[in-house]
Amino acid sequence: MYSFDIQRPTSLADAVAALATDEALPLGGGQTLIPTLKQRLSAPSVLVSLSGIAEMKGVCTNDDGALCIGGGTTHATVAREATSYPGLAALAAKIGDPAVRNRGTIGGSLANNDPSACYPAAALGSGATIITNTRSIAADDYFQGMFATALDEGEIVTEVRFPVPEKSCYMKFEQPASRFALVGVFVAKYADGVRVAVTGASEEGVFRWTEAEEALSSNFAPEAVEGLSVSGDGMISDLHGSGTYRAHLVGVMTKRAVAAAI
Repeated sequence: MYSFDIQRPTSLADAVAALATDEALPLGGGQTLIPTLKQRLSAPSVLVSLSGIAEMKGVCTNDDGALCIGGGTTHATVAREATSYPGLAALAAKIGDPAVRNRGTIGGSLANNDPSACYPAAALGSGATIITNTRSIAADDYFQGMFATALDEGEIVTEVRFPVPEKSCYMKFEQPASRFALVGVFVAKYADGVRVAVTGASEEGVFRWTEAEEALSSNFAPEAVEGLSVSGDGMISDLHGSGTYRAHLVGVMTKRAVAAAI
């Protein structure tokens, strides 16, 4: 590690002002940023902790029936309180280990957009809206590649709004050491169709499997995706699994997710 200053604002306005300084970085739960600092892969002069901002925490339902989760809400809180969206609560309950779930935040995860993280699949698979201190961003426009999002410099994820589906499930084939998704598939059935989002598989990060969405919108059953496949081209290939293996897992985990949702 190295020397840096830390600021602990208690309001969103103060946090935005603090992030306007040169070389300042926001600190959510620190589950990615702290290891990055330890390895000296990042060297900000100021860290702006978001953990003391009460207005960015909590789980509630708005007048439209959407589940609203503050950007500073921990995974453990989502798992415990997102009762109106069981598929999302179950996803949060399987992120990392208890230490990670009690420190990591949904806003931090979405801002980081790790290609193997779980929440991006939930947000994209739900057609969620990411609310920041300046605007609202549809999930389809938010994710822009590996570790890349539509966020501008100094922009903070303050809330995530999830339309609650009729049925949903997240199935994760996890890497046992990190508990990240080797491949994770989030399936959500709405009145107007089905959304399928895949994480952990592609070099481009989280993506929607539109072919499966069309098939499942006509017949929400595991057999609807029989014969469908995604290409191994552009899939992550590493010591844990080849691109071809990950492409195969996408189909397997999708069928399992649909079966569990039913």
